[in-house]
Formats: sequence, C-alpha cells, structure tokens
Amino acid sequence: MAQLKVVNLEGAEVGEIEVNDAIFNTEVKEYLFYEVVKWQLARRRAGTANTKGRSEVSGGGAKPYRQKGTGRARQGSRRAPNHVGGGIVHGPKPRSYAYSINKKLRRAALRCALSKRAQEGRLLVVRDLGMSEVKTKNAAAIFNSLVADPSQSKRRSESGHALILGPRAESDEQLLNLKRSVQNLPRVNYLAVEGLNLFDVLNHRFLIIREPEVNHLQEVLG
Repeated sequence: MAQLKVVNLEGAEVGEIEVNDAIFNTEVKEYLFYEVVKWQLARRRAGTANTKGRSEVSGGGAKPYRQKGTGRARQGSRRAPNHVGGGIVHGPKPRSYAYSINKKLRRAALRCALSKRAQEGRLLVVRDLGMSEVKTKNAAAIFNSLVADPSQSKRRSESGHALILGPRAESDEQLLNLKRSVQNLPRVNYLAVEGLNLFDVLNHRFLIIREPEVNHLQEVLG
C-alpha cells in the first residue's frame, strides 16, 4: 500500500494515509486520457448549428425571369443554392455529438490521472479544509501557505491551476465559504467528489483532496 502525506492548511505535515496502489500508484496509460477526454468534450458540444435548405428559405415563389430569350441560364427559383440568399446544400442541422464508451475504460482513465498527479507530487491530501468567512484574500493566503510547485519556484496560487475536491459544499458552511472565496481566483475551482471527471483533473496543475474523500474514491474506484 502506498502512503500519501496529509497536511494542514499551512502546508505542515500532520500525518499519513494509506492508499490503494491500484488507484494512486498504478501504471499511467496516457492513451486512455485521449479517449475519455474526447468523449467528454463530444458530450459537451451543443450541436445547435442549423442552416436552411431551399425548402425553408423565404421568397422564390415566382420564376426569376422568363425561360427563353434572355441569353442566361434557365432558373426556376431564387431559393436555389446557386443564388445569393438561397438554400444551403448539405448544411449542418441540430444533432447530438454524444456517444458511449465503456465504463471500465472511464474508471481506468481516472485511476491513471490520480496516479499521475500523485507521482508528480501534485496531489495534496488536506485534513481540515474550510473557511470561517467568504474572503478571496484569505483563500489566496491558504494556497500560498501550501507546498510549492515541485517543478517551479512559483507557489500553487501563482500557478493558478488547483482543483479542490470535497463533498457538496452546501452541506457544510465552511466549505461553502471556501467555494465562494475561490471563485475569483483564476483557474482555482471547487468540485464535489461526485462530479470528479478526467477533464477537470488534467485541466488543473494540482489536485487538493480532503482526507475523507480519499477513502470515498477508494471505495468507488477500487
């Protein structure tokens, strides 16, 4: 069993937690990231692009000009695609871009992403997470007190790529204060553990998890 350090809001180590190697220390298969992120982004597409065919555009009830004697090509309607303002041929119509992939593949990709962040030293387990009041300045100070980026001299708050993973913030007043406080911090986001997804994990430089949520992830992904 692998061990992860548990820290407080000041970044000081306060203990360790045993984690499942299959979730937090497995082989990282990056080709799974491509498959799952592509699936996620396809599901997010609105699919609302719409064009009108010749039967849908207005006008064109009368023949533009007589059939013969003009020296021009014969035309039956101004709604034809070759006219300005005419219908569009094979244009886009509202559709869904969603498709399905195997649930085992999605879970495997999540396990690889969590392992990748842990192996990089970018996964931080925090024992007590919350704020007594809504204040962005205090939230920024919390990030400044945490461990520095292992690959850069910048602090985590300066890099601005932190995803905070916890329970639904509405269930706890201090967590709700934290969620509201980080809303003005660039690229720092609070996400309920039920909404954990591969795109958000990969889209943030660091992953900050409360200690109880680590056990929850091991139950769900184990």
